[in-house]
Amino acid sequence: MRRRAVGIANAENRKALDRKFQEIGDNIAAREIQQLHDQLDTFKTNLQEFARKYRKDIRRDPTFRMHFQQMCTKIGVDPLASNKGFWADLLGFGDFYFELSVQITEICIATRPQNGGLIEMGELKRRIKVKRGDRKSSQPEISEDDIVRSIKTLKPLSSGFEILTIGNRKMVRSVPKELDTDQSSLLLLAQATGYMTKGMIETEFKWHEGRILQALDNLLQDGLAWLDLSPGEEDKYWIPSFYDFGDNENTV
Repeated sequence: MRRRAVGIANAENRKALDRKFQEIGDNIAAREIQQLHDQLDTFKTNLQEFARKYRKDIRRDPTFRMHFQQMCTKIGVDPLASNKGFWADLLGFGDFYFELSVQITEICIATRPQNGGLIEMGELKRRIKVKRGDRKSSQPEISEDDIVRSIKTLKPLSSGFEILTIGNRKMVRSVPKELDTDQSSLLLLAQATGYMTKGMIETEFKWHEGRILQALDNLLQDGLAWLDLSPGEEDKYWIPSFYDFGDNENTV
């Protein structure tokens, strides 16, 4: 009985010791979490002061604005979350990106008959600049990062807007339709010249004729390719998304 009593006492002592260690651990964790919250609060305060001090640079310089946004993201601050509140009042980010997203939407919709809803990022940026060309010089310059962030704000609308990477090009898709593997392969093949032929496809991918015709027909039906019937030459399938329309082209 005595040995059993000693065993029970030891077990109780171990439980008590475990509870003490757990209590100490909880206290340490609570202090560390509080310290982390305090550090984040301090950093947010410093970030707000930084934003006040460099407000004009953030609004005017797209590179500066991108780095500022990255700093905000790292601590969980989203200046785009609302059109109201401190960040909206100080920087006007909500209105800025809302206006830009509207312009992006207008350009993408207007160019769908030309490119099937797939526009190259550089071309989109050029058209945005043209669209904003009659604005006052005080308007902030638009960067690719601004376009990317604006497109992300459109996702809750289920509008189909998405950024794709095809080879070394970034493309903006504005239709809720996925590119299949063959379409992606053909677009990648055409990005160097802006067009492709059946011969080029057969040489590059070793596909049979039925697969080539089906893939090309899908591109034509989706408006992603234009067929150029050239007498005496092999037919060319141009990809308008890769075509530089130039500053003289009528734009949105």
